[in-house]
Order: sequence, then structure tokens, then C-alpha cells
Amino acid sequence: MLTNQHIQTAIDNCLRNTDFLNLANRRKGKVRDIFDLGETLLLITTDRLSAFDRILATIPFKGQVLNQVSAFWFRETQDIVPNHVVSLPDPNITIARKCRLLPIEFVVRGYLTGSTDTSAWTLYARGERTICGNTLPNRMVKNQRFEQPILTPTTKSDVHDESISVAEISSRGIIEQPLLEEVCRIALNLFKRGQEIALKNGLVLVDTKYEFGLDADGNLTLIDEIHTPDSSRYWIAESYEERFAQGREPENIDKEFLRLWFRENSDPYNDETLPPAPEQLVVELSRRYIQLYEMITGKEFTIEPCNSIEERITTNLHKAAVTV
Repeated sequence: MLTNQHIQTAIDNCLRNTDFLNLANRRKGKVRDIFDLGETLLLITTDRLSAFDRILATIPFKGQVLNQVSAFWFRETQDIVPNHVVSLPDPNITIARKCRLLPIEFVVRGYLTGSTDTSAWTLYARGERTICGNTLPNRMVKNQRFEQPILTPTTKSDVHDESISVAEISSRGIIEQPLLEEVCRIALNLFKRGQEIALKNGLVLVDTKYEFGLDADGNLTLIDEIHTPDSSRYWIAESYEERFAQGREPENIDKEFLRLWFRENSDPYNDETLPPAPEQLVVELSRRYIQLYEMITGKEFTIEPCNSIEERITTNLHKAAVTV
């Protein structure tokens, strides 16, 4: 079992970037770097922590957790829909089939919650009762479970994502109706499977998002990531009912405490330079990611011994016949 001491010694061995790879055609995201290999994509999940539209810190083992949690869920749901995974040559890497992206994120929500300006709870508290085409009953309270999970899709944009109803997706011709119906059905089935497995391991899968594409043969394919701590909200199942009855916030294991530290010690949206994240908070967040991995998968988190992640990745890519 990894201890805080193990995590602390790994702080200087985080995967911050992929500049060490001699590969062209890189698209750099907030957390993941993507290389076009021709017929496939090389997806490298780094240890970068993103919030406030910028990188706040690097968290030991975060990239490995996200990549391997996705791998777990891709395996557990492949009977529902094919996915893009070809292989995992390294703990931080997925080689994936190239797909034509469907330009919608399919967000599924099981509970009325959230704190941002566009969250379901914020909208509901303002008096809105129709959210992305879903009519919600009166007298619901924060963190209450919906009778049935709801779909609240968003458009994908480099500028600004837009909430949209399923009906609008069809009427605008963004996705043709037969395919849209299939995607919606599959998204709800994925969420149902996710909630069932999470609950067995002591967690409530609260909400999440799915991305889909069409492979070279036109087959619907699940892509990107699935049910990770970055794309999903999880609560501790054991205490949810009691805390909900008391009007208290559910127990969670997430990165909100580090976001709050930056808000209290800087202006993260406007300051040109942010203070470094305190080491003890970085260690604690790493521990939480590892804890989530172990609760989600029911497996112990393990690491490959290495002098540096960069060396390990280079070696593993050579073994996978990827020239770097």
C-alpha cells in the first residue's frame, strides 16, 4: 500500500509535459496530450491539475489513476458499447482507434446538485424547472436523487460549451435522429452500470459525461475517458442517506479543497503568476486520487518502479513499437 511518504518522494517525479518525446502532430490539452500516429492516437495522461482554466499543480500518480480508472471502466462496459482502446503500453498511456467525434458531450445526472452558475442545482434554485428539456418536479432539495437519471448534453466548443436538449440536437441536425436515440440509450445504460459497480465498492456515481465517435467503419464508439475522478462526481455511499436527511453536504473525495486554497490565497482567474501549491495539500490530493482508484476498481493501486516517468514511458513505447 502506498503511504504519504511514497507520495512525497514522488513529487519531483511527476509527468508535467511530453516535450521529451520526438513525436510530431501533438495536441496539448489541459491534462492529456494527444499524438496522431496515423491509424491510431497516442493518449498520454499527465499529472497536471487543471482548474480556473489554467494548470494549478502537478499531482503524483494522478495521470496513472485517470488512465487506469478509464481502462477499468472501458473493460466493464464493453458489452454495452465498443470503445476506442487498442492497448495500454504504459500506466499513463492509451493507444486508441481514431474516430470521428460526435460534437456533443452527453452529461448524465443522477442527483440534483452542483455549485457553478450553470449547475442543475443553481438553475433549479433560481426557479427553473426545465433543464435541457427535462421537466423537474417542485419541492426538490439539493443533493436529492432524481427518480430517473437525466441527460443534460452540452455542445463541444473551444470557446464556450452550450447546454442543449436532446430535441435541439435533433432539430439542429447535429446528430441524426436514429444515431441520437442510440447514443442516449447507451449513455443511460453506461451510467446505470457505473452506478451499480460504484455502489458495490462503497461509492455513489453522482454524475458524469460521455463522449462518442464513429470508427472507420461507422460504428458507434465510446472515446475519451469514462467515470474518472476528473469527469465524474463521486460521493461516499455509506454516509449519503444520513447526511442528506440532516441537510448536510455528502462526503466526497475530490479536488475542491485545493481549488479553495487557491481562491483564498490568490486570484486564480486574473493573477499572472500563482503561488505554488503547498506540498502537504499536493500529497493529500494524490492520496485521494489513489483512494478513489482503489474504491472504484476494488483493486490495490500499484506503481512500476522507475528512475523517472519520462524514461519509463520512452522504454514502454519502444516495447510497443512506437518510435519516439
